[in-house]
Parts: sequence; structure tokens; C-alpha cells
Amino acid sequence: MFSQRELVQWLGFAPFEMFVHLFSLLLFSVLLALKVDNFVSTLEWWYVFTPLFAADGVSTYFTTIVSIRLFRDSEKRLAVLRLFWILTVLSLKFVFEMLLCQKLVEQAKELWYGLIVSPIFILLQLLVIRACRVN
Repeated sequence: MFSQRELVQWLGFAPFEMFVHLFSLLLFSVLLALKVDNFVSTLEWWYVFTPLFAADGVSTYFTTIVSIRLFRDSEKRLAVLRLFWILTVLSLKFVFEMLLCQKLVEQAKELWYGLIVSPIFILLQLLVIRACRVN
């Protein structure tokens, strides 16, 4: 298992951001179970994915504030690198969530699952490069 320090170093997220994403994943899992079991039949897929979208928004807001503070404290290089890395990770995660939700809602034939998970493959490659570079 990885320690919190290692996760912060490799992922680039602050512990608060990791907590927000884990909490949203818990809420998403509960809503997904309710949707799949037809316990709440009126629940739409967009509402099921809402916690994940909200976590992306909160994390983007937090990253913007941290980057502005770092920039103000004359750590411009660190601020730009952190902002670029986190926004790349969040945008790839958001694109995956959006494509998956669109596939589930519309049952679109033109969206095949290889296209949907391609942002995750790109994200994994970037994480491998970052993990090798950190060590």
C-alpha cells in the first residue's frame, strides 16, 4: 500500500483533494447501486454522475486558489507546473466521465468503449511518466 506522502507526491493532489474525490466516489457508488437495482427508478444517469462532476469542480477551484497563492508568494514555476498537471488530470477524468455518462444515457452506437476509456489510458501513461520522474 502507498503512504499518503507517496500518493501526494505521485498524483499531485493535496490530501484535501484526495478526500473530496474519495467522498464523491463513495456517493457515486451508492447512487450507482440505487440506479442499477432500480430502487429509485426516476434517477437519471446525469444525477448519478453528479458527485464526480462536483468533485472535479471543487478540485479545480482549490487548485486555482493554491496556484494563485503560490504565484503571489513568488513561486511562479511551481504554481504553473501544479496548475498544468492538476488541470490535465482533471480534464482527462472529466472527459472520461462525460463520455461514459453520454453512452449510458443515449446508448450511442458511435461511442465505442475504446474511445470512452482512452482518456484513462492517457492518464495512466502520464502517471507512469510522473512516477518514474519523481524517483
